[in-house]
Amino acid sequence: MMTPLEHLSRNGRLDKFFIGGEWRAPSGAAEGVVVNPATEAVVARFPLGNGADVDAAVDAARRAFARWSRTKPEYRADLLDRLQALLEARGELIAQCLTLEMGAAIGYARSAQVPLAVAHVKTARDVLKSFAFVEQRGHTAVTREAIGVCALITPWNWPLYQITAKVAPALAAGCAVVLKPSELSPLSALLFAEAIEEAGFPAGVFNLVNGDGAGVGAALASHPDVDMISITGSTRAGIAVAEAAAPTVKRVAQELGGKSPNVILPDADLDRAVALGVAAGFRNLGQSCSAPTRMIVPRALLSQVESTAERAADEIVVGDPLAETTTHGAIANRAQFDRIQTMIGVGISEGAKLLTGGQGRPSGLNVGLYIKPTIFSEVRTGMRIAQEEIFGPVLCIIPYETVEEAVTIANDSVYGLGAHVQGRDMDRAKDVASRIRAGQVHLNYPVWDPHAPFGGFKQSGNGREYGLEGMLEYLEVKSILGYF
Repeated sequence: MMTPLEHLSRNGRLDKFFIGGEWRAPSGAAEGVVVNPATEAVVARFPLGNGADVDAAVDAARRAFARWSRTKPEYRADLLDRLQALLEARGELIAQCLTLEMGAAIGYARSAQVPLAVAHVKTARDVLKSFAFVEQRGHTAVTREAIGVCALITPWNWPLYQITAKVAPALAAGCAVVLKPSELSPLSALLFAEAIEEAGFPAGVFNLVNGDGAGVGAALASHPDVDMISITGSTRAGIAVAEAAAPTVKRVAQELGGKSPNVILPDADLDRAVALGVAAGFRNLGQSCSAPTRMIVPRALLSQVESTAERAADEIVVGDPLAETTTHGAIANRAQFDRIQTMIGVGISEGAKLLTGGQGRPSGLNVGLYIKPTIFSEVRTGMRIAQEEIFGPVLCIIPYETVEEAVTIANDSVYGLGAHVQGRDMDRAKDVASRIRAGQVHLNYPVWDPHAPFGGFKQSGNGREYGLEGMLEYLEVKSILGYF
Protein backbone atom coordinates (compact mmCIF):
# COMPACT_ATOMS: atom_id res chain seq x y z
CA MET A 1 0.00 0.00 0.00
CA MET A 2 1.02 3.63 -0.43
CA THR A 3 2.64 5.44 2.45
CA PRO A 4 0.68 8.31 4.05
CA LEU A 5 2.94 10.86 2.34
CA GLU A 6 2.51 9.20 -1.05
CA HIS A 7 -1.26 9.15 -0.54
CA LEU A 8 -1.50 12.80 0.51
CA SER A 9 0.91 13.96 -2.19
CA ARG A 10 -0.92 12.06 -4.90
CA ASN A 11 -4.22 13.63 -3.82
CA GLY A 12 -2.70 17.11 -3.55
CA ARG A 13 -3.60 17.47 0.11
CA LEU A 14 -0.26 18.31 1.71
CA ASP A 15 -0.31 21.96 0.60
CA LYS A 16 -4.05 22.60 1.06
CA PHE A 17 -6.64 23.42 3.71
CA PHE A 18 -10.17 22.02 3.68
CA ILE A 19 -12.54 25.00 3.78
CA GLY A 20 -16.15 25.22 2.63
CA GLY A 21 -16.11 21.70 1.21
CA GLU A 22 -13.07 22.39 -0.99
CA TRP A 23 -9.34 21.86 -0.80
CA ARG A 24 -7.95 25.40 -0.94
CA ALA A 25 -4.49 26.88 -1.21
CA PRO A 26 -3.38 28.89 1.84
CA SER A 27 -3.46 32.66 1.74
CA GLY A 28 0.10 33.02 3.07
CA ALA A 29 3.52 31.52 2.43
CA ALA A 30 4.49 30.34 5.94
CA GLU A 31 5.47 26.68 6.22
CA GLY A 32 5.75 24.07 8.92
CA VAL A 33 7.68 20.81 8.83
CA VAL A 34 6.88 17.27 9.87
CA VAL A 35 9.79 15.54 11.60
CA ASN A 36 9.90 11.77 11.91
CA PRO A 37 10.77 11.25 15.61
CA ALA A 38 12.44 7.91 14.88
CA THR A 39 15.00 9.43 12.50
CA GLU A 40 14.85 13.16 13.38
CA ALA A 41 14.60 13.83 9.63
CA VAL A 42 12.20 16.30 8.03
CA VAL A 43 9.78 14.18 5.98
CA ALA A 44 7.22 16.76 4.83
CA ARG A 45 6.44 20.44 4.58
CA PHE A 46 2.98 21.92 4.88
CA PRO A 47 1.41 25.40 4.96
CA LEU A 48 0.71 27.29 8.16
CA GLY A 49 -2.51 29.24 8.16
CA ASN A 50 -3.10 32.83 9.22
CA GLY A 51 -5.94 35.17 10.09
CA ALA A 52 -7.24 35.29 6.53
CA ASP A 53 -7.51 31.49 6.40
CA VAL A 54 -9.30 31.51 9.74
CA ASP A 55 -11.75 34.15 8.49
CA ALA A 56 -12.53 32.04 5.42
CA ALA A 57 -13.06 28.89 7.48
CA VAL A 58 -15.24 30.60 10.10
CA ASP A 59 -17.29 32.28 7.35
CA ALA A 60 -17.85 28.90 5.67
CA ALA A 61 -18.88 27.35 8.98
CA ARG A 62 -21.21 30.24 9.79
CA ARG A 63 -22.97 29.94 6.43
CA ALA A 64 -23.31 26.17 6.79
CA PHE A 65 -24.52 26.27 10.38
CA ALA A 66 -27.99 27.71 9.72
CA ARG A 67 -29.05 24.73 7.63
CA TRP A 68 -26.95 22.02 9.30
CA SER A 69 -28.23 22.83 12.80
CA ARG A 70 -31.81 22.19 11.64
CA THR A 71 -31.16 18.83 10.00
CA LYS A 72 -32.81 15.78 11.49
CA PRO A 73 -30.73 13.81 14.00
CA GLU A 74 -31.22 10.69 11.88
CA TYR A 75 -29.51 12.39 8.95
CA ARG A 76 -26.53 13.42 11.06
CA ALA A 77 -26.33 9.92 12.55
CA ASP A 78 -26.22 8.38 9.07
CA LEU A 79 -23.30 10.63 8.13
CA LEU A 80 -21.45 9.64 11.30
CA ASP A 81 -22.06 6.00 10.36
CA ARG A 82 -20.39 6.64 7.02
CA LEU A 83 -17.52 8.47 8.66
CA GLN A 84 -16.92 5.56 11.04
CA ALA A 85 -16.81 3.08 8.17
CA LEU A 86 -14.40 5.24 6.16
CA LEU A 87 -12.04 5.67 9.10
CA GLU A 88 -12.07 1.93 9.72
CA ALA A 89 -11.29 1.31 6.05
CA ARG A 90 -8.35 3.73 6.31
CA GLY A 91 -7.16 2.20 9.58
CA GLU A 92 -3.78 0.91 8.39
CA LEU A 93 -3.00 4.10 6.47
CA ILE A 94 -3.81 6.20 9.55
CA ALA A 95 -1.75 3.92 11.82
CA GLN A 96 1.24 4.32 9.51
CA CYS A 97 0.67 8.07 9.53
CA LEU A 98 0.67 8.25 13.34
CA THR A 99 3.89 6.26 13.48
CA LEU A 100 5.48 8.67 11.02
CA GLU A 101 4.36 11.96 12.53
CA MET A 102 4.48 11.26 16.28
CA GLY A 103 6.53 8.10 16.77
CA ALA A 104 3.85 5.71 18.03
CA ALA A 105 4.81 2.05 17.83
CA ILE A 106 2.90 0.57 14.89
CA GLY A 107 1.32 -2.11 17.07
CA TYR A 108 0.05 0.52 19.49
CA ALA A 109 -1.20 2.74 16.65
CA ARG A 110 -3.16 -0.22 15.27
CA SER A 111 -4.49 -1.49 18.61
CA ALA A 112 -5.17 1.80 20.43
CA GLN A 113 -4.63 5.08 18.60
CA VAL A 114 -6.89 4.23 15.64
CA PRO A 115 -9.66 2.02 17.11
CA LEU A 116 -10.17 4.22 20.17
CA ALA A 117 -10.47 7.24 17.88
CA VAL A 118 -13.06 5.45 15.76
CA ALA A 119 -14.94 4.55 18.96
CA HIS A 120 -15.57 8.25 19.62
CA VAL A 121 -17.43 8.51 16.30
CA LYS A 122 -19.57 5.48 17.12
CA THR A 123 -20.25 6.81 20.61
CA ALA A 124 -21.36 10.21 19.31
CA ARG A 125 -23.65 8.48 16.82
CA ASP A 126 -25.14 6.26 19.55
CA VAL A 127 -25.74 9.23 21.87
CA LEU A 128 -27.37 11.18 19.05
CA LYS A 129 -29.78 8.37 18.20
CA SER A 130 -31.26 8.30 21.71
CA PHE A 131 -30.93 11.97 22.69
CA ALA A 132 -34.05 14.00 23.55
CA PHE A 133 -33.58 17.52 22.18
CA VAL A 134 -36.94 18.61 23.66
CA GLU A 135 -38.05 17.87 27.23
CA GLN A 136 -41.47 18.70 28.67
CA ARG A 137 -41.66 20.33 32.11
CA GLY A 138 -45.28 21.14 32.75
CA HIS A 139 -46.29 23.63 30.05
CA THR A 140 -42.66 24.49 29.29
CA ALA A 141 -40.41 22.95 26.65
CA VAL A 142 -36.75 22.79 27.60
CA THR A 143 -34.87 22.46 24.33
CA ARG A 144 -31.22 21.89 23.56
CA GLU A 145 -29.87 23.53 20.43
CA ALA A 146 -26.47 23.54 18.77
CA ILE A 147 -24.32 26.32 20.19
CA GLY A 148 -23.04 27.46 16.78
CA VAL A 149 -19.62 27.61 15.17
CA CYS A 150 -17.05 25.72 17.23
CA ALA A 151 -13.28 26.08 17.01
CA LEU A 152 -11.53 22.86 18.01
CA ILE A 153 -7.83 22.82 18.94
CA THR A 154 -6.26 19.38 19.31
CA PRO A 155 -2.82 18.17 20.50
CA TRP A 156 -0.02 16.04 19.07
CA ASN A 157 0.00 13.13 21.52
CA TRP A 158 -3.25 11.40 20.46
CA PRO A 159 -3.79 13.15 17.13
CA LEU A 160 -6.79 11.36 15.60
CA TYR A 161 -8.28 10.33 18.96
CA GLN A 162 -8.54 13.94 20.13
CA ILE A 163 -9.94 15.05 16.78
CA THR A 164 -12.78 12.54 16.87
CA ALA A 165 -13.44 13.19 20.57
CA LYS A 166 -14.30 16.80 19.66
CA VAL A 167 -15.48 16.77 16.05
CA ALA A 168 -17.89 13.82 16.32
CA PRO A 169 -20.03 15.13 19.21
CA ALA A 170 -19.94 18.68 17.84
CA LEU A 171 -21.27 17.50 14.48
CA ALA A 172 -23.79 15.23 16.22
CA ALA A 173 -25.10 18.23 18.15
CA GLY A 174 -25.59 20.19 14.91
CA CYS A 175 -22.62 22.52 15.21
CA ALA A 176 -20.32 23.56 12.37
CA VAL A 177 -16.63 23.31 13.19
CA VAL A 178 -13.20 24.66 12.37
CA LEU A 179 -10.41 22.29 13.37
CA LYS A 180 -6.86 23.35 14.15
CA PRO A 181 -4.78 20.24 14.82
CA SER A 182 -1.32 20.46 16.31
CA GLU A 183 1.25 21.78 13.89
CA LEU A 184 3.48 18.93 15.10
CA SER A 185 1.09 16.20 13.88
CA PRO A 186 -0.90 17.62 10.94
CA LEU A 187 -0.96 14.64 8.58
CA SER A 188 -3.58 12.48 10.31
CA ALA A 189 -5.93 15.49 10.31
CA LEU A 190 -5.66 15.66 6.51
CA LEU A 191 -6.64 11.99 6.28
CA PHE A 192 -9.57 12.69 8.60
CA ALA A 193 -10.71 15.60 6.40
CA GLU A 194 -10.64 13.28 3.39
CA ALA A 195 -12.96 10.88 5.20
CA ILE A 196 -15.31 13.75 6.12
CA GLU A 197 -15.43 14.80 2.47
CA GLU A 198 -16.05 11.28 1.19
CA ALA A 199 -18.74 10.66 3.82
CA GLY A 200 -20.76 13.49 2.26
CA PHE A 201 -21.01 16.06 5.05
CA PRO A 202 -22.39 19.32 3.62
CA ALA A 203 -19.88 21.96 2.56
CA GLY A 204 -18.72 24.18 5.41
CA VAL A 205 -19.91 21.90 8.22
CA PHE A 206 -16.30 20.78 8.80
CA ASN A 207 -13.28 22.96 8.04
CA LEU A 208 -9.58 22.31 8.58
CA VAL A 209 -6.88 24.96 8.91
CA ASN A 210 -3.39 23.80 9.83
CA GLY A 211 -1.26 26.25 11.77
CA ASP A 212 0.38 27.16 15.03
CA GLY A 213 -1.07 28.76 18.13
CA ALA A 214 0.06 32.28 17.29
CA GLY A 215 -1.17 32.24 13.69
CA VAL A 216 -4.37 30.19 13.88
CA GLY A 217 -5.17 29.30 17.49
CA ALA A 218 -5.23 32.90 18.72
CA ALA A 219 -7.27 34.03 15.72
CA LEU A 220 -9.87 31.34 16.39
CA ALA A 221 -10.02 32.07 20.12
CA SER A 222 -10.65 35.78 19.57
CA HIS A 223 -12.88 35.50 16.50
CA PRO A 224 -16.24 37.20 17.04
CA ASP A 225 -18.10 34.67 14.88
CA VAL A 226 -16.85 31.65 16.85
CA ASP A 227 -19.39 30.68 19.51
CA MET A 228 -17.33 28.09 21.36
CA ILE A 229 -13.74 26.94 21.55
CA SER A 230 -12.60 23.57 22.84
CA ILE A 231 -8.91 22.96 23.46
CA THR A 232 -6.91 19.97 24.59
CA GLY A 233 -3.37 20.95 25.49
CA SER A 234 -1.17 22.30 28.22
CA THR A 235 -2.54 24.40 31.06
CA ARG A 236 -0.46 27.29 29.73
CA ALA A 237 -2.13 27.02 26.32
CA GLY A 238 -5.55 26.73 27.91
CA ILE A 239 -5.04 29.95 29.86
CA ALA A 240 -3.95 31.79 26.70
CA VAL A 241 -7.03 30.60 24.81
CA ALA A 242 -9.37 31.57 27.66
CA GLU A 243 -7.85 35.05 27.83
CA ALA A 244 -8.21 35.54 24.07
CA ALA A 245 -11.80 34.27 24.16
CA ALA A 246 -12.93 36.42 27.10
CA PRO A 247 -13.74 39.66 25.21
CA THR A 248 -16.28 37.85 23.02
CA VAL A 249 -17.72 35.84 25.94
CA LYS A 250 -17.65 32.58 24.02
CA ARG A 251 -17.87 29.24 25.75
CA VAL A 252 -14.46 27.73 26.48
CA ALA A 253 -13.98 24.02 27.19
CA GLN A 254 -10.52 22.96 28.32
CA GLU A 255 -8.93 19.55 28.77
CA LEU A 256 -5.50 20.41 30.08
CA GLY A 257 -2.60 19.00 32.07
CA GLY A 258 -2.50 16.25 34.65
CA LYS A 259 -0.35 14.49 37.21
CA SER A 260 -2.57 11.56 37.96
CA PRO A 261 -2.22 9.45 41.13
CA ASN A 262 -2.45 5.68 41.33
CA VAL A 263 -3.27 4.75 44.93
CA ILE A 264 -2.39 1.15 45.72
CA LEU A 265 -4.17 0.15 48.92
CA PRO A 266 -2.61 -2.31 51.38
CA ASP A 267 -4.96 -5.15 50.38
CA ALA A 268 -4.40 -4.82 46.62
CA ASP A 269 -3.17 -7.71 44.49
CA LEU A 270 0.28 -6.16 44.54
CA ASP A 271 1.89 -7.89 41.58
CA ARG A 272 -1.05 -7.07 39.31
CA ALA A 273 -1.52 -3.56 40.68
CA VAL A 274 2.12 -2.58 40.21
CA ALA A 275 2.71 -4.27 36.85
CA LEU A 276 -0.42 -2.79 35.30
CA GLY A 277 0.35 0.52 36.97
CA VAL A 278 3.71 0.68 35.20
CA ALA A 279 2.01 -0.18 31.92
CA ALA A 280 -0.63 2.51 32.45
CA GLY A 281 1.93 5.14 33.42
CA PHE A 282 4.01 4.38 30.33
CA ARG A 283 1.04 4.06 27.94
CA ASN A 284 1.80 6.09 24.81
CA LEU A 285 5.26 6.67 26.33
CA GLY A 286 3.65 8.62 29.16
CA GLN A 287 2.45 11.21 26.63
CA SER A 288 -1.08 11.20 28.00
CA CYS A 289 -2.50 13.93 30.20
CA SER A 290 -4.23 11.34 32.39
CA ALA A 291 -1.28 8.91 32.67
CA PRO A 292 -1.02 7.69 36.31
CA THR A 293 2.60 8.71 36.83
CA ARG A 294 2.40 8.99 40.65
CA MET A 295 2.22 5.50 42.15
CA ILE A 296 1.29 5.92 45.81
CA VAL A 297 2.10 2.75 47.75
CA PRO A 298 2.22 1.45 51.35
CA ARG A 299 5.67 2.05 52.79
CA ALA A 300 5.68 -1.41 54.37
CA LEU A 301 5.42 -2.92 50.87
CA LEU A 302 7.88 -0.58 49.17
CA SER A 303 10.62 -3.15 48.57
CA GLN A 304 8.17 -5.56 46.91
CA VAL A 305 6.69 -2.74 44.84
CA GLU A 306 10.15 -1.72 43.62
CA SER A 307 11.13 -5.20 42.47
CA THR A 308 7.80 -5.71 40.67
CA ALA A 309 8.05 -2.32 38.99
CA GLU A 310 11.56 -3.04 37.76
CA ARG A 311 10.47 -6.35 36.28
CA ALA A 312 7.57 -4.65 34.50
CA ALA A 313 9.89 -2.00 33.07
CA ASP A 314 12.25 -4.68 31.80
CA GLU A 315 9.50 -6.03 29.55
CA ILE A 316 9.24 -2.74 27.63
CA VAL A 317 10.88 -2.77 24.19
CA VAL A 318 11.86 0.70 22.99
CA GLY A 319 12.88 0.96 19.37
CA ASP A 320 11.94 1.46 15.74
CA PRO A 321 8.21 2.30 15.71
CA LEU A 322 7.71 0.22 12.57
CA ALA A 323 9.15 -2.96 14.12
CA GLU A 324 6.45 -5.42 15.17
CA THR A 325 8.38 -6.30 18.34
CA THR A 326 8.55 -2.68 19.54
CA THR A 327 6.17 -1.84 22.36
CA HIS A 328 7.20 1.82 22.76
CA GLY A 329 8.48 3.99 19.94
CA ALA A 330 9.95 7.48 19.93
CA ILE A 331 8.95 10.62 21.81
CA ALA A 332 6.82 12.77 19.53
CA ASN A 333 9.04 15.84 19.19
CA ARG A 334 12.40 17.32 20.15
CA ALA A 335 11.04 19.85 22.65
CA GLN A 336 9.30 17.10 24.60
CA PHE A 337 12.37 14.83 24.42
CA ASP A 338 14.52 17.60 25.90
CA ARG A 339 11.94 18.33 28.60
CA ILE A 340 11.86 14.68 29.70
CA GLN A 341 15.65 14.43 29.81
CA THR A 342 15.79 17.58 31.91
CA MET A 343 13.19 16.33 34.37
CA ILE A 344 14.95 12.97 34.79
CA GLY A 345 18.02 14.99 35.75
CA VAL A 346 15.89 16.98 38.19
CA GLY A 347 14.70 13.78 39.85
CA ILE A 348 18.27 12.59 40.31
CA SER A 349 19.37 15.94 41.73
CA GLU A 350 16.39 16.00 44.12
CA GLY A 351 17.63 12.74 45.66
CA ALA A 352 14.93 10.37 44.43
CA LYS A 353 16.03 6.73 44.19
CA LEU A 354 16.58 5.81 40.52
CA LEU A 355 15.31 2.25 40.09
CA THR A 356 15.70 1.96 36.34
CA GLY A 357 16.25 4.16 33.30
CA GLY A 358 17.88 7.55 33.57
CA GLN A 359 19.14 10.17 31.18
CA GLY A 360 20.26 9.48 27.62
CA ARG A 361 18.96 7.16 24.92
CA PRO A 362 18.52 3.43 25.45
CA SER A 363 21.50 1.30 24.53
CA GLY A 364 21.95 0.84 20.79
CA LEU A 365 19.71 3.76 19.81
CA ASN A 366 21.98 6.63 18.83
CA VAL A 367 19.57 8.47 16.53
CA GLY A 368 15.94 9.27 17.19
CA LEU A 369 13.97 10.70 20.08
CA TYR A 370 14.13 7.62 22.28
CA ILE A 371 13.85 7.71 26.07
CA LYS A 372 14.75 5.13 28.68
CA PRO A 373 11.60 4.18 30.64
CA THR A 374 12.49 5.61 34.04
CA ILE A 375 11.20 4.78 37.53
CA PHE A 376 12.03 6.74 40.66
CA SER A 377 11.26 5.47 44.16
CA GLU A 378 11.25 7.09 47.60
CA VAL A 379 9.84 10.20 45.97
CA ARG A 380 8.48 12.89 48.27
CA THR A 381 5.29 14.62 47.22
CA GLY A 382 6.94 18.04 47.29
CA MET A 383 9.59 17.13 44.70
CA ARG A 384 9.32 18.72 41.27
CA ILE A 385 9.07 15.30 39.62
CA ALA A 386 5.99 14.61 41.76
CA GLN A 387 4.37 17.98 41.04
CA GLU A 388 5.18 18.88 37.45
CA GLU A 389 3.72 17.18 34.40
CA ILE A 390 6.69 15.50 32.69
CA PHE A 391 4.64 13.98 29.84
CA GLY A 392 7.01 11.11 29.28
CA PRO A 393 7.85 7.59 30.54
CA VAL A 394 8.82 8.70 34.04
CA LEU A 395 7.08 7.08 37.02
CA CYS A 396 7.31 8.30 40.63
CA ILE A 397 6.76 5.80 43.46
CA ILE A 398 5.65 7.69 46.58
CA PRO A 399 5.33 5.75 49.86
CA TYR A 400 2.65 6.41 52.48
CA GLU A 401 2.02 5.28 56.07
CA THR A 402 -1.79 5.47 56.27
CA VAL A 403 -4.65 5.52 53.79
CA GLU A 404 -5.50 9.04 54.95
CA GLU A 405 -1.99 10.12 53.99
CA ALA A 406 -2.38 8.38 50.62
CA VAL A 407 -5.49 10.44 49.87
CA THR A 408 -3.71 13.61 50.94
CA ILE A 409 -0.79 12.83 48.62
CA ALA A 410 -3.18 12.01 45.76
CA ASN A 411 -4.79 15.44 46.12
CA ASP A 412 -1.48 17.27 46.56
CA SER A 413 -1.46 18.62 43.02
CA VAL A 414 -2.69 21.63 41.08
CA TYR A 415 -4.15 19.09 38.65
CA GLY A 416 -7.20 16.85 38.88
CA LEU A 417 -7.76 15.02 35.62
CA GLY A 418 -7.51 11.28 36.19
CA ALA A 419 -6.81 8.92 39.08
CA HIS A 420 -6.57 5.19 39.82
CA VAL A 421 -7.31 3.19 42.97
CA GLN A 422 -6.36 -0.48 43.48
CA GLY A 423 -7.73 -2.66 46.26
CA ARG A 424 -9.70 -5.83 46.97
CA ASP A 425 -12.07 -4.21 49.49
CA MET A 426 -14.35 -2.40 47.05
CA ASP A 427 -16.10 -0.36 49.73
CA ARG A 428 -12.78 1.12 50.81
CA ALA A 429 -11.62 1.56 47.20
CA LYS A 430 -14.84 3.41 46.36
CA ASP A 431 -14.47 5.58 49.45
CA VAL A 432 -10.93 6.55 48.47
CA ALA A 433 -12.11 7.27 44.91
CA SER A 434 -14.83 9.56 46.25
CA ARG A 435 -12.23 11.63 48.11
CA ILE A 436 -9.84 12.14 45.21
CA ARG A 437 -10.38 15.46 43.45
CA ALA A 438 -10.26 14.27 39.85
CA GLY A 439 -12.69 14.13 36.96
CA GLN A 440 -12.29 10.41 36.26
CA VAL A 441 -11.22 7.61 38.62
CA HIS A 442 -10.43 4.04 37.56
CA LEU A 443 -10.91 1.19 40.04
CA ASN A 444 -8.71 -1.88 39.55
CA TYR A 445 -7.88 -1.14 35.89
CA PRO A 446 -11.34 -1.45 34.29
CA VAL A 447 -11.87 -1.65 30.54
CA TRP A 448 -12.01 1.71 28.77
CA ASP A 449 -15.50 3.17 28.46
CA PRO A 450 -15.99 5.74 25.67
CA HIS A 451 -19.27 6.79 27.30
CA ALA A 452 -17.58 7.73 30.60
CA PRO A 453 -17.32 11.54 30.77
CA PHE A 454 -13.73 12.79 30.85
CA GLY A 455 -12.43 16.12 32.10
CA GLY A 456 -10.68 17.81 34.95
CA PHE A 457 -10.88 19.51 38.30
CA LYS A 458 -8.61 22.42 39.26
CA GLN A 459 -5.97 23.35 36.66
CA SER A 460 -6.80 20.30 34.54
CA GLY A 461 -9.57 22.31 32.91
CA ASN A 462 -13.32 22.51 32.73
CA GLY A 463 -16.11 20.87 30.78
CA ARG A 464 -16.38 17.21 29.84
CA GLU A 465 -15.74 15.09 26.77
CA TYR A 466 -16.94 11.62 25.67
CA GLY A 467 -20.42 10.17 25.74
CA LEU A 468 -23.56 12.12 26.61
CA GLU A 469 -21.69 14.83 28.50
CA GLY A 470 -19.39 15.27 25.54
CA MET A 471 -22.31 16.21 23.30
CA LEU A 472 -23.95 18.39 25.94
CA GLU A 473 -20.89 20.66 25.80
CA TYR A 474 -21.91 21.70 22.28
CA LEU A 475 -25.55 22.47 23.11
CA GLU A 476 -27.29 25.55 24.51
CA VAL A 477 -30.41 25.31 26.68
CA LYS A 478 -33.54 27.21 25.68
CA SER A 479 -36.87 27.23 27.55
CA ILE A 480 -40.10 27.94 25.67
CA LEU A 481 -42.95 28.68 28.07
CA GLY A 482 -46.49 27.84 27.02
CA TYR A 483 -45.22 25.26 24.55
CA PHE A 484 -47.46 22.45 25.75
